[in-house]
Amino acid sequence: MTAWPKSLVLVGAGKMGGAMLRGWLAGGLAPDGVAVLDPAPPPDIVELARDRGLTMPPPPDFKPEVVVLAVKPQMLDRAAPAISELAHGGALVVSIIAGKRIADLQARAPKARAFVRAMPNTPAAIGRGVTGAAANAALTARQRDIAQTLLSAVGVFDWLPDETFIDAVTALSGSGPAYVFALVEAMAAAGAALGLPAEVAMRFARGTVEGAGELLAREPAVSAAQLRQNVTSPGGTTAAALAVLRSPEGLEELMKKAIAAAHKRAGELAG
Repeated sequence: MTAWPKSLVLVGAGKMGGAMLRGWLAGGLAPDGVAVLDPAPPPDIVELARDRGLTMPPPPDFKPEVVVLAVKPQMLDRAAPAISELAHGGALVVSIIAGKRIADLQARAPKARAFVRAMPNTPAAIGRGVTGAAANAALTARQRDIAQTLLSAVGVFDWLPDETFIDAVTALSGSGPAYVFALVEAMAAAGAALGLPAEVAMRFARGTVEGAGELLAREPAVSAAQLRQNVTSPGGTTAAALAVLRSPEGLEELMKKAIAAAHKRAGELAG
């Protein structure tokens, strides 16, 4: 069910907050109910607010239906007094602040009861993000629908059983785009080592990953394993490469170690 809030304030309009705001407006969120609170808003957000009629900053008596927290973790305490004023008893608080648990949010917004903690990733900027979220038990049915509408407007979305799974989502998809970019760098470097001009190797590596990603997007019913098999002829060049990547110390094991390291660090950052 699509359920846009009647009013919303975005606290923190950096890259992720700004990307999500653009996605919401493109998806159908009414701009006349939107306010932005940021002590130093980026020029593109100032322009967006002017062009779409957003309120910036919110008026002193603004009582939004939803408060979205998108500040950097180290800025949460500085923003806490404003958050506490905005997050009234009937407000839904949605946080995309890395490492901050629902208990941390409740301490900064003691009047609010309904909280959602979410972890998106940077492709949300182009509507291709991946977001996992967990909610506390105080959400009404409408608030849950609103949260799902907001978070699915910028890409793939799933509810998690509880917030203990957020660190795993952070390690897998939150940090995941960097793993893909690192793969492109490694492929390009390998191509250059075979004699290709560096710029050609990078262009081909990027194009390959872009195309493979588009195949995944356009064939949702086909598993990644099947798509891999479709490229692999027995005894061919792809099979030779995959024999290395799928060795005991190959890509799968390396990825498990990498994501486990990210998961461990996410837990440390959360305290």
